[in-house]
Amino acid sequence: MMDLRYATRITAVQPLWTIEGGRVTVLGEHFPMEPGPPGVTIGGAGAHVAFASSRSLTATMPAGLEGGRTPIRVEGAEGETAFIEVGVPLATGLHQVDNPAFDPSGNLYVTFSGSRGQQPPVSVYKVGADGARVPFVSDLSNATSLAFDRHGRLHVSSRFDGSVHRVDANGHSEVVATDLGVACGIAFGRNDELYVGDRSGSVLRVVGERAEILASLPPSVAAFHLAFGPDDHLYVSAPTISSSDSVYRVSPSGDVTRIGPSFGRPQGLAFDADGRLYVVDALAGNSGLFRIDLTRPAEAEPLLLGGALIGLAFAPAGGLVVAAAETVYRFDVPLRGLTR
Repeated sequence: MMDLRYATRITAVQPLWTIEGGRVTVLGEHFPMEPGPPGVTIGGAGAHVAFASSRSLTATMPAGLEGGRTPIRVEGAEGETAFIEVGVPLATGLHQVDNPAFDPSGNLYVTFSGSRGQQPPVSVYKVGADGARVPFVSDLSNATSLAFDRHGRLHVSSRFDGSVHRVDANGHSEVVATDLGVACGIAFGRNDELYVGDRSGSVLRVVGERAEILASLPPSVAAFHLAFGPDDHLYVSAPTISSSDSVYRVSPSGDVTRIGPSFGRPQGLAFDADGRLYVVDALAGNSGLFRIDLTRPAEAEPLLLGGALIGLAFAPAGGLVVAAAETVYRFDVPLRGLTR
């Protein structure tokens, strides 16, 4: 009879979400290490084991899985099965540099931003709930960040000419603000004021046709990313040449503080309905999606590790998408975004 004190067991999986190329660590007891580490399968497909010990196995998510709630098993641990949530590819062939955005009906908007000065055939795509992708905006150079105002109108920034455009239901755009520097992240305040992150070092508030500097931050090597929190403060990520950057909290009067732990290359930001901040860290080789409870801002809970992540967005009916540079993945999880 097997001595259960020495049986191979799975005790936990960290983190509980993953995408193609992501890293998952299986924790347990008595994983056999001779003549080599045990095999790990995710959804029945073999996963490459990058690190192994008798209590921990770190594996890379294989390609081609259907997604959703997916079993993970360890060779030799008969009867032991854990489950992880695998992101379902929703749209591919993109060039995202910030969060995608949902409209109130649940359609998702994504960009093909292109290299600086490039005007691709399609700047913004509209993706239905079934994954059908159709061209939506075709006349913008370097479509960068997306946001909806309280009337449900899509706005798009262009880092090429420092402008923000409002887009109607037919995909036609009109300029609503110019001379915004290297315009990246955009967000709307409670009273529908437009805020824009100028990558060269300013957070701007657009009043009518005039932009005023709300706060000054260090210039970013990538882009500014903006999101309003439940406290009506603006949260900003602005990755620099440093390998240790914080998220900034900007008050309505422009006072700037740092919150949370340091990240390698913080980018897309969003809040859930419980007021928790989600941060994408895009540091090469160590990217991930993290969640911060603002009552304990020094702690960051890893939700997903690995993959070339850029941003995220909450769907109005629940769940969220996570955006890598070229692909957006859907997670049907019981979460909703903050409604302000």
